[in-house]
Amino acid sequence: MATFTRQEFYQQLLQGCIIPTSQQGLEQIWLLLLICLACRLLWRLPLPGYAKHLSTVVGGFYALHQFFQLQMVWVVLLSLLCYLVLFLCRHSAHRGVFLSITILIYLLMGEMHMVDTMTWHKMRGAQMIVAMKAVSLGFDLDRGELPAVPSPVEFMGYIYFVGTAIFGPWSRFRSYLQAVESRALSLPWLRKVSRSLLLSIICLLVSTCVAPYLFSYFIPLYGYRQLGKRKRKARWLRAYESAISFHFSSYFVGFLSEATATLAGAGFTEEKDNLKWDLTVSRPLNVELPRSMVEVVTSWNLPMSSWLNSYVFKNSLQLGTFSAVIVTYAASALLHGLSFHLAAVLLSLGFITYVEHVLRKRLSVIFDACLLSKRCPPGCPHRHNTNLWVRLLNLLFGALAVFHLAYLGSLFDIDADDTVEEQGYSMSYTIYKWSELSWASHWVTFGCWVFYRLIG
Repeated sequence: MATFTRQEFYQQLLQGCIIPTSQQGLEQIWLLLLICLACRLLWRLPLPGYAKHLSTVVGGFYALHQFFQLQMVWVVLLSLLCYLVLFLCRHSAHRGVFLSITILIYLLMGEMHMVDTMTWHKMRGAQMIVAMKAVSLGFDLDRGELPAVPSPVEFMGYIYFVGTAIFGPWSRFRSYLQAVESRALSLPWLRKVSRSLLLSIICLLVSTCVAPYLFSYFIPLYGYRQLGKRKRKARWLRAYESAISFHFSSYFVGFLSEATATLAGAGFTEEKDNLKWDLTVSRPLNVELPRSMVEVVTSWNLPMSSWLNSYVFKNSLQLGTFSAVIVTYAASALLHGLSFHLAAVLLSLGFITYVEHVLRKRLSVIFDACLLSKRCPPGCPHRHNTNLWVRLLNLLFGALAVFHLAYLGSLFDIDADDTVEEQGYSMSYTIYKWSELSWASHWVTFGCWVFYRLIG
């Protein structure tokens, strides 16, 4: 495509990528959307509770079969195993811990080739949702936030809730019960579904059709042929393109999960008589134009960030803050699949965010300024908050976050073969890609840590 004129390129992009990608995307999800809507309409009928729970189990099973065929048996096996453990430990005060250990063993056995790698990785999103739901249910029972262990049909209805069974997002058991009660159909509900669905398609197109040519055609800093591995600057531009493509593929899933969950009747907040359909899975602007890496991590997937904070980080705090951070990112790595490149990215994120957090906290104390990783609330006690030098320092940290994102995103190569992506990148590939960039992000993080220790 590098030999095309700009007009020919855009024409070829429209006909060869944008239109077919949109069609394929809609072909993949239209049936799932239809099942979500059917369940939503069914729950509006005056049916007994068990019938509503049973209907979402049927809908979730059908959706899983459409996406995974007979391979869905491994997701079903995990859900049955979770309920067995929950039932056997129904009188225990440590149900969340027992479920966590059970899921850990199951996932490790799966990762250690109990199932072939490609099959296991295809299902890891659905496995992740089951694991997160089961663990959160166990800990909520331990904390007394739920009155009793759900019946088998309630548990399975929650696990296979059709709006979240395939793409997520994670939601609490109470949110599922509210969805099954079914609020009235409304224009704000339809607007939310339509907006999320439209944004998901746009993100898919950016990931597939825009990001691979970002600096060769859309922002032509270099010609396409000049983006070779010999030029240091070109390597960083290619790394940034890979990061953008990976980011928007994740946003696609995030917005699609908003659409399916909302379409099925979940994802609202209720204040008196005011019902807001306000489910938010990710905040792309906070990732692409970040204040800090901490903001990136929390904005990447809000429900998962909430789950990790509530059920992993807080339960690990007794080990110390740094250890709790590492345990949290290790848990995230396990849920996402034990491939070396994912573990390397997530554990690197753990070190980067921790060092950034403690450094900015120390600087905010020294300068008495709003330099924390998270934005200060209105009326914060800091003496300096809107000064020009404060804004410049925050911009500098934001630019550093973009630098880290490009470095970490370089592993998700847009030119990699689909089979390699499904199986996971090897250790040698990870080392090779980061060696190309001189391990820059790790060295910068180490430098920030040394600086933090010096000013302490």
